[in-house]
Amino acid sequence: MLGQSIRLNSWVLGLFALITAALLAFTHLGTKERIAEAKREVEKRALLEIVPLERHNNDLLVDTLEIPAAYWPTLGIDGGNINIARDGNKLVAIIVPAVAPDGYNGDIQMIIGINLDGTIAGVRVISHRETPGLGDKVDLKKDDWILSFNGKSLTNPKPDGWKVKKDKGDFDQFTGATITPRAVVQQVLKALQYYKEDKARLIKVATGTQPAKEKISNTTDSITDNANGQTIAEATDNG
Repeated sequence: MLGQSIRLNSWVLGLFALITAALLAFTHLGTKERIAEAKREVEKRALLEIVPLERHNNDLLVDTLEIPAAYWPTLGIDGGNINIARDGNKLVAIIVPAVAPDGYNGDIQMIIGINLDGTIAGVRVISHRETPGLGDKVDLKKDDWILSFNGKSLTNPKPDGWKVKKDKGDFDQFTGATITPRAVVQQVLKALQYYKEDKARLIKVATGTQPAKEKISNTTDSITDNANGQTIAEATDNG
């Protein structure tokens, strides 16, 4: 009898553990899906804040171009797409995903809108873990600091100005927090540098004069072939 009781208890405990594990897995999947959906909604709102409806007539969420792998390190990403804003067949702006890996508490994920002329249409931080009341001022809901990038370009300010004021640059830092704005400023600058290098390809693909996949292949081949010292910009221009 004692042996049967022990076996029964073991079966009950095992069944309980199995049910608990199943419930936890189900809850995790449901939570993961809700988090992903919430993130997509944030990105959708941010896209329209950067390039409002009156500037384009296409669907920003579905009109995308793949980012060539050669540019992933510059943007701090491991893959992704650019959202294209166009008016008819005319390219208006692009919205680039980028990650600043050196925030105070880790990665700062953002999207950066760049007009055809190379000026910034807008920047929005969509995910971060920065300290509340300090580094979280990169979030537009907390502070309007992120709007200071609007209209900026590689020539406005000049290269030395793409720093926070503590580093003798043009951008404000936060009281008690310099690391976070410094990281964002540098990553926005890198996004502008990427656009300068990839602009010719983007315009050709966005206007339908060159198939996207073919041009990405050509860009990658050019960079590989020019391993003897040419910059990415030179390789792209020659592609």
